Amino acid sequence: MKQFPFVTAHTGCMGHPDHSLASLRAALTLGADVYEDDIRVTRDGGLVLAHDDEVSLAGGLSGRLSDMTVAELDELTVEARLPLESVLWRIKEAGITMNLDIKSAACLEPTTALLTRMEMTDQAFFSGCEYQVALEADRSAPHIRKLLNVNVDSFLTSSYAEAVARACEEGRAAGCFGLNVPYQLIRPEFMDAAKRAGLAIYVWTVSEPADMQRMADMGVDSITTRDVAALLAVKAEAINGEGENVR
Repeated sequence: MKQFPFVTAHTGCMGHPDHSLASLRAALTLGADVYEDDIRVTRDGGLVLAHDDEVSLAGGLSGRLSDMTVAELDELTVEARLPLESVLWRIKEAGITMNLDIKSAACLEPTTALLTRMEMTDQAFFSGCEYQVALEADRSAPHIRKLLNVNVDSFLTSSYAEAVARACEEGRAAGCFGLNVPYQLIRPEFMDAAKRAGLAIYVWTVSEPADMQRMADMGVDSITTRDVAALLAVKAEAINGEGENVR
């Protein structure tokens, strides 16, 4: 029987602020399988949850996270940034998986070192990796799983079949276990090609229950959403209605 996709909680879970402890707590309380958040690194190698490199400073000024030390970030910025390590400890204790959306290649080395030190290399994986970053990750940290972020532009400039073939070829060449795909791009032929290539399909970011159900019916391996409660309701209905297995 078909398994329901992994339930991946996007940062900002259940309407809480992105990169916040409240978002993580909501995901853990609801019972998500995977938690996703964005990772950036400071000038002195500190790993924090943040989507953008630009940060707001006191007095209406702005700066770059990558140019600042952890101490400067804590002292000068308007918003506090959660350190990745504190989040990983909660993930480890909960026994779920962390989707580390790498926002720059500079994150790879310190994140790999942190996961190794915490003995969590099997409890986390990299995403946010476009092809060149995925190749670098494969060279520097082949023991850590990674998703390839598909090249969305290729779906605009090539035929659908050519774009799918490129995504699968690049995913395999970079040693990825799967592809990270905007859900709007998923069609049955994409699923078939990925299966032939031995690649999982992780889709993002799904908001509507009808789209969640459609992705589950298509056989994707993970659905990322901020509305974890809605996705769990879709999962419960699928299990009750069709007798599907739970992971």
